[in-house]
Amino acid sequence: MGRLGALIPIALALVIAIVGSVLIYNWMQQQAVPERVTEEIRRERPETLEVAVAALDIGAGERLNGEMIQTAEFIRGSLPQGYFTDPNELRGRIALAPIRSKEPIIEHRLAPIDVRRGGVSAVISEGKRAVALGGDKVIGISGFIHPGNRVDILVTWSDPESQEQITKLILENILVLATGTVMQETEQGTTSPVDVYTVEVTPEEAEILTHIRNQGRIQLTLRNPVDSEPVLTEGATARVAMDHLRLKAGHGTPVAATTVQEDAPSPAPRPTPVARPAPPPETIVEVIQGGKLVERKFEE
Repeated sequence: MGRLGALIPIALALVIAIVGSVLIYNWMQQQAVPERVTEEIRRERPETLEVAVAALDIGAGERLNGEMIQTAEFIRGSLPQGYFTDPNELRGRIALAPIRSKEPIIEHRLAPIDVRRGGVSAVISEGKRAVALGGDKVIGISGFIHPGNRVDILVTWSDPESQEQITKLILENILVLATGTVMQETEQGTTSPVDVYTVEVTPEEAEILTHIRNQGRIQLTLRNPVDSEPVLTEGATARVAMDHLRLKAGHGTPVAATTVQEDAPSPAPRPTPVARPAPPPETIVEVIQGGKLVERKFEE
């Protein structure tokens, strides 16, 4: 009994040591789980990158400065080619196209590095020219024409051959580079605002537009940006306008009275009405027969 009694404390100590070791091991394993989860999340998270973005809306032709540029975090795989990570590389560059706020600044939307002066000259395409057209809100469609829009240009002037006033579409699908308002002195000595629309044309179109602008009245028509199909017109005169407004008898469809189809059959002549002879006059005689009044008619 004495030897057995001495072994009991030793056995209890071993049991306590084993149980304590197990508990401590389990506790350490529980503490290590969040670290493993964090590491797995870190490995699964896509790689991001700080890139230069527009701090505010930037218009075409504007020169970039420090206030226009900031950085934002983007997923590397979602970035297009030509992005910038250093905002200092963009200082002094010229925007060729509008850049929205928080949008990454891409190389192909900027003018070449050697172009350091902004304005319309920086956004003119190679081989094209910029021509300014003065007008009012009517010509500019009440302010709905903005840089980047496409317009058609019409002119109303006197036909050199017939001297008749004609309105004709002269240029199609023309790019608007800039719009603005300037103050111009009037004949009365006062100043009034004049809307100016700067368009991009070829040198040949610039010659035509400049000549016609000094001969007649210009009108701009706004064009759908996806509509690039050319349109051929003959022009409108007072006679053409009146013919267009002439309606078919009994129909509401306008027709041109001067348009005649050569192959169309000529209409059949209407029959000439024949006058009927007037009926001969009649003489009415009243006769009493058997107490009754009878009328008899006799032709003359």
